[in-house]
Amino acid sequence: TAQNLTKWLQRRETKKTQSWEDRQNVSYRIFNMLIQRFAKLFFGCLAAVTSGMMYAVYLSTYHERKFWFSSRQELEREITFQGDSAIYYSFYKELLKAPSFERGVYELTHNNKTISLKTINAVQQMTLYPELIASVLYQASGSEEVIEPVYFYIGIVFGLQGIYVTALFVTSWVMSGTWLAGMLTVAWFIINRTDTTRIDYSIPSRENWALPYFACQVAALTGYLKKSLNCSAEKFCYLLVSASTYTFMMMWEYSHYLLFVQAVSLFLLDSFALAQTEKVYEVYKIYLFSLFLGYLLQFENSALLVSPLLSLVAALMLSKCLQMNMKKGTFMSRLLKIMHIYLVLTITVTLNFLLKMFVPHKENEHLLKFIEVKLGLNTTKNFTMNWLLCQESLQAPSQDFFLRLTQSSLLPFYILVLIICLFSVTQVIFRRICGEPLKETVKLEDGRIGERPEIVYHVIHTILLGCLAMCLEGMKYLWTPYVCMLAAFGVCSPELWMTLFKWLRLKAVHPILLALILSMAVPTIIGFSLWKEFFPRIMTELSELQEFYDPDTVELMTWIKRQAPVAAVFAGSPQLMGVIKLCTGWMVSSLPLYNDDDLIKRNENIYSKRSAEDIYKILTSYKASFLVIEDSICNEVGPVRGCRVKDLLDIANGHVVCEEGDSYAYSKYGRFCHEIKMNYSPYVNYFTRVYWNRSYFVYRINTVISFQS
Repeated sequence: TAQNLTKWLQRRETKKTQSWEDRQNVSYRIFNMLIQRFAKLFFGCLAAVTSGMMYAVYLSTYHERKFWFSSRQELEREITFQGDSAIYYSFYKELLKAPSFERGVYELTHNNKTISLKTINAVQQMTLYPELIASVLYQASGSEEVIEPVYFYIGIVFGLQGIYVTALFVTSWVMSGTWLAGMLTVAWFIINRTDTTRIDYSIPSRENWALPYFACQVAALTGYLKKSLNCSAEKFCYLLVSASTYTFMMMWEYSHYLLFVQAVSLFLLDSFALAQTEKVYEVYKIYLFSLFLGYLLQFENSALLVSPLLSLVAALMLSKCLQMNMKKGTFMSRLLKIMHIYLVLTITVTLNFLLKMFVPHKENEHLLKFIEVKLGLNTTKNFTMNWLLCQESLQAPSQDFFLRLTQSSLLPFYILVLIICLFSVTQVIFRRICGEPLKETVKLEDGRIGERPEIVYHVIHTILLGCLAMCLEGMKYLWTPYVCMLAAFGVCSPELWMTLFKWLRLKAVHPILLALILSMAVPTIIGFSLWKEFFPRIMTELSELQEFYDPDTVELMTWIKRQAPVAAVFAGSPQLMGVIKLCTGWMVSSLPLYNDDDLIKRNENIYSKRSAEDIYKILTSYKASFLVIEDSICNEVGPVRGCRVKDLLDIANGHVVCEEGDSYAYSKYGRFCHEIKMNYSPYVNYFTRVYWNRSYFVYRINTVISFQS
C-alpha cells in the first residue's frame, strides 16, 4: 500500500510539472502571438503614415517645380489659380483680412462686394467651409509670422491628399490582411496620378478637400462590415464612419450623390443577405443624421431634402417597418421579401417626386437638366448647358485612359480580381437562395471570398462607380483610386487565390501553400516591375524645372490695380473674372458658378454676333464700367467645330443657318469682339479702348454716349 501511495504521489507530481510546463508553453505562444500582432500593426501603421507623408511631399515638390512658386511674386502666384479655384482662394484671403473671424463670416454670408447688383451667401452658394476651417487654423495656430497664407492653404490640401492615400492603404490592408497590399495601392495611385486625382489642375477644388474624408469613411466602413470584429473596434469604426460622413457632406455640394451610390451598394448587399442587417441600417441612420445636420448648418440647404439619398434611406426604413410588422413565415412576409427591391425602388421614386413638388429648390436644377440632355431625353440651345456638354471631363473616356491603366498593369489585374470576386459572390447568392446559411467564420481553406461582406460591398461599389466612369470621364477620379485598392487587395489576398484554386481543383500542388506563395510573389514581381519602369520617370518629373509664366495676365492685373477706379466693375468671361477678383479685389459682373444662370448669362454675349447697342445695354444693366476681351476666345480655333464659345453663342442666339447639311453662322451684325477692335462707329460711341496687350483688350464703357463718327 505504501508503494502504491508513493507511485500515486509521483504521478501527481509529474502531472503538475507537465501542467505547469503546458501553461508555460501556452503563455509563451500567446506572448509571441501578441508580439507578432503588435509588430505587424506597428510596421503597417508606420508604412501607411509614411506613404501619406511621402505623397504629400511629392505633391509639394512637383508643384514647386511646375510653377517656381517660391521665386514668384504674390501676384504671379495668385495667377496660377484659375477659374473657380481663384474664387475659392480669394474668399480665403478676405477671411484673413477681416478684423475678426465672426465679421469675416458675416461679410461672406452677406456678400455684396464681389458681384455687381447682387448680394450672395458665398458660404452656402460656393461651399466655403474648407476656407472657413483653413482661416481658423491659420490664425489660431499663430502661423502669420511663420508661413505665408498661400503656402498654408495649399499645404493643407496636400496634407489631405496624404490622408487620402493613407486611407486607401488602410482599406486595402484591412481587406487583404497584409500591408503589402497597401504599398501596392499607393504605387498604382501615384503612377496613375493623371487618372486618380485632379490636384495638378485645380488645387482648391471642392473634391480635393472632400474625397480624403470619403476615403476615410470607406476605410472605416470596410472595418465595420467585417464579421470577426471585437466590440471596441466596431465602436471605433462606427464613430469614424459617422464623423467622416458628415465632414464629407459639408465639404462638397455634390457629396450626397456619391453617398447615394454607396447607399445603393449597401442596399444590394443587404438585399442578398450578405451582411448583418443591423450594421447596414446603422449606416443608414448615419446618412439621415448627416443630412439633417447638414441641412441645418448649410443654411437650410434644400438640395439635401430633395436628394436621392434621403429618398432612398427613407424608403429603406419604411420597407423595414412593413416587414417587421408582418409575422415571419406568413405568405405576406414572404411576398414582401421577394418584392423587397421593387418596393424600395417604388417608394424612393415616389418620395423623391413628392419632395421635389413641395420643397422649393434650384440648387441642382442645372445638374438634372444636364443629365436629361446627356441621355438624349431633351434638347437645348442654352449656352451654359451646351458648353458643359462639350467639356472633355463630361465626355465618354478616351482610349488613352484605358491604355494608361493597362501600361501600368492596373487594369488587367483589376479585371482578374473583379471576375473572381463576382463569380464567388454569384455562388454565395445562389447558395443563399437555396437556403444554405453563411458561415460565421470563413477560413482560408474554404475558398469562399464572396462570403466576406466587406469584399462584396467593394465589388458592387466599384462596379457602380465604373459604370458612371464609362459615361463621364470626369468620374474616373472617383473610380480609379478604388480600382487601385481592389486590384492590390486581390493580388495580395491568399483567399482570392484559394478561391480560384478551389474552382481549378488543383491536386499536384497543395492549394493553400500555393495561394500563400502567390500572394507574396505576385505583388513583389509587380512592385519590382513598376519600380523599374516608372520610378525613373517620377524622379525625372521632379527634377525638371517647368516654366509657367503668363506675362500678359500679369500686365493686365497690374494695370487694373494701378489705373482702374476703386468703384470699377469689370465684365468679361467668368473664368477671367475669377482671376481679376482674386488678384485685384475689384468687383466683377459674373463668376464661374454654373448653378446660377443669372451670373452666367450676364457676359456671355460679348463674343456673339450682336449689335454694339445690345451689348452696351446688357453691360450697363449690371453697372459694368470696364469690358475685357480675350483674344484667345475671340479667335478660338477649337478641335471640334460647334464646341467653341462663339459657335455655342450663335446656337443660343439663333444665328445658325443650315443649308444642304452644312451649318453656317449668320447675322446682320458682325461678331462683337472682332468689330469693337476696328474702332469705328457705333462701337467707339459706346466703348473706349484704354489698354491692350497681345492677349487682352480693355474698354471703358462710356457713361456719356457720343454719336460723332
